[in-house]
Amino acid sequence: MTIKKIICLPDPRLRLVCAPVEKIDDEVRALMDDMLETMYDAPGIGLAAIQIAVPRRVVVMDVSGKDDPPAPMFFVNPEIVWSSEETNVHEEGCLSIPEYYEEVARPARVRARFLDRDGAPREIEAEGLLATCIQHEVDHLNGVLFIDHISRLKRERVLKKFAKAAAKRAEEGM
Repeated sequence: MTIKKIICLPDPRLRLVCAPVEKIDDEVRALMDDMLETMYDAPGIGLAAIQIAVPRRVVVMDVSGKDDPPAPMFFVNPEIVWSSEETNVHEEGCLSIPEYYEEVARPARVRARFLDRDGAPREIEAEGLLATCIQHEVDHLNGVLFIDHISRLKRERVLKKFAKAAAKRAEEGM
């Protein structure tokens, strides 16, 4: 397993719509293992393949508590097939938008369909943090960031801040 570099805003690859995975093989499982190690190292609770510059519909998550044993979850070609009208507000952050957090309203419950690590079709109904995380990561696969769910003014501020930081890094030759 290898820790990969997480791409950050304003990298345009974060806006790509990811391609479906045709077959789950050892290469895809190795990708999931690398993603999981990268996510734990960051640390985070979810990671989409595009965040390590791989435009494929693969997500890893672990929403277990700090004092609980790890409970990794693997989602290939996930899609949200149902969401509740009732919403929940969670403070969200993103490994591709480091150290920026904002409250986001999303459906409180969702049902997602996906393939597991072995290629078996699965469906999960989720609420709370897991529902938020699934929606956040599926958004990544569609080129959508959590900042797209906040006010235009806040979004423009964060985009400007990260563009300025990237320009400064480029200027310094980093």
